[in-house]
Amino acid sequence: MLVRWLLAALHLLAYGFALASILRRTWALRRASVPAALRSVFRADTRWGISAVVLIVTGLMRVFGSYEKGADYYLHEPLFHVKMALLVLILILEVPSMLGLMRWRASIRSGQVPNLKKARSYAHFSVIQTVLLVLMVFAATGMARGIGLPAGVV
Repeated sequence: MLVRWLLAALHLLAYGFALASILRRTWALRRASVPAALRSVFRADTRWGISAVVLIVTGLMRVFGSYEKGADYYLHEPLFHVKMALLVLILILEVPSMLGLMRWRASIRSGQVPNLKKARSYAHFSVIQTVLLVLMVFAATGMARGIGLPAGVV
């Protein structure tokens, strides 16, 4: 019971950290016009990545471990499918930003000036990811309250 509670708490806290990190990254990307401004982008991006890993790991433990209701419950829960679809969209949107930021980091390490032309579009992707992350929270809280299940299934 204690592990179940701690996993749920860690999962929820990771949502908060993810939201704060993605918002910070968006803000920093909007202001990234010179390489010196990338320090805050990289910091926020690292925090976003760590919180995403915590979300995914704790989520997998809750679904496939023996801590919660089990995979059978989640796989038959309509809002779980919504939540996973939102996660997939977030991950797809992350690919261009992740690759771009990796190129920027490599440029800086090699002493070159990174091409920051795509910073605004990465910020735009981050805004969309923020909305999707908030929708994931709504799906998760609805799922926790049995919304979307047929009557009598909860």
